[in-house]
Amino acid sequence: MKPRDLTDGLIASTLFVFALPILGGNVLQSLNGSVNAVWVGRFLGEEALTATANANNILFFLIGAVFGLGMAATILVGQAMGRRDTVLAKRVIGTAATFFFSVSIVVAALGLPFSHHLLKWMDTPAGALPFADAYLKIIFMAVPFIYLFAFLTAILRGAGDTRTPFVFLLLVVLLDIVLNPLLLFGIGPFPRMGIAGAATATFVANGLSLVAMLAWLRHRRHPLWISRHERGLYRPDWTILKTLVVKGVPMSLQMILISAAMIAMISMVNEYGVHTTAAYGAALQLWTYVQMPAMAIGAACSTMAAQNVGAGHWERVEATTRTGVIFNFLMTGALIAPLILFDHATLSLFIPEGSAALPVARHLNHIAVWSFLFFGVTFVISGVVRATGAVTPPLVILGIALWGIRIPFANMLQPHVGVDAIWWSFPASAVCAMLMSMAYYRWGRWREARMLPKDESAKAVAIPAEVPAQAPSPVAEEAPRPG
Repeated sequence: MKPRDLTDGLIASTLFVFALPILGGNVLQSLNGSVNAVWVGRFLGEEALTATANANNILFFLIGAVFGLGMAATILVGQAMGRRDTVLAKRVIGTAATFFFSVSIVVAALGLPFSHHLLKWMDTPAGALPFADAYLKIIFMAVPFIYLFAFLTAILRGAGDTRTPFVFLLLVVLLDIVLNPLLLFGIGPFPRMGIAGAATATFVANGLSLVAMLAWLRHRRHPLWISRHERGLYRPDWTILKTLVVKGVPMSLQMILISAAMIAMISMVNEYGVHTTAAYGAALQLWTYVQMPAMAIGAACSTMAAQNVGAGHWERVEATTRTGVIFNFLMTGALIAPLILFDHATLSLFIPEGSAALPVARHLNHIAVWSFLFFGVTFVISGVVRATGAVTPPLVILGIALWGIRIPFANMLQPHVGVDAIWWSFPASAVCAMLMSMAYYRWGRWREARMLPKDESAKAVAIPAEVPAQAPSPVAEEAPRPG
């Protein structure tokens, strides 16, 4: 798949076609999580489902920690492709690949010995703690594969290619779904691993799919593939690395704020017992589907805006925002209604029939699911704003919404309305975030922001590509071996 030019053509149709593989990828990931939750929840019990809900919050935190670095790479590559500057795009890819690989190894090495302590800090119920620890330790081992797969997806998206990541994400999901029951129950020659089997399936699926995608990109001679004689590009370019960190950290902090808020919320939920936590975990499975359209449209808007910022087409940037907001309302709204009407059937997939957790899950879903309609508007606007390099204001808005509104709202009202205060905190914070984002988009100075300074951008392009390589790289000519 060649890079796609997002600076030309009809906005609505171009955005929709570009966003479809992203939406398809979100569907696949959510479907994968839901299938795994069905196996764990219905066959290993509520304590195992509670364990995966707690451990997956930590995984979301880990992914969120590097989300901004991937977004910064996407924006830099997108702006470079909008200017038809493939030299700078490759320099960004080489520097970012080395950085991502190094960070992933550090996270995995630190996470393995501290997984038990993290779960205890989250007040994971005692009955679920051994399950969660066994699951999380293997997830930490999978982090390098997960990070590098996310990195490749980010740079390909910046270049306008969303189909290739979708194809290999499909491979991840198929492998995970097939391996999950085999390792969970020890079918055939596979060992019976219980809940650790679910994590091992994730580990193997991501590792094999990463190697396959690298091999495919090399075979197809992708325009942004760094060939053997260009391996010097993997030596960090400090101008680009500084931009990745300075612009990426605020975007990562946004995801960290979300992840930390999720951990704070589930810690509050844990205090109400296993039934309430299992209900919340089941509802989270549904909510992943509700937010998928907004996330896909928002990510597509960010890449389209980045390419058009690079090309200087500001009228298309404005049109992209309007179209993205309209798509969010249409697509997210179309999902909310059936998930309310048929929530008994859908929630029963994750919770055994007759469980005390089922009515709790239905109740909280009716209250909180509407918040994702407003969340989608914020996601679209923030994506467009970040595409120029204005990364701090969306962080401030999110911080106020989550830690200035959601968490205090839930804490202060619990003595009066009980656990319902937690559920109502979702729509309250989502509406406030949307209003603040709209105000900044209208009156803020985001159009004056930039990623690389003009003089430093010129220097980055001027550095020759044929610098001797210093060390082996995760995205070199030959695909790496798992582990």
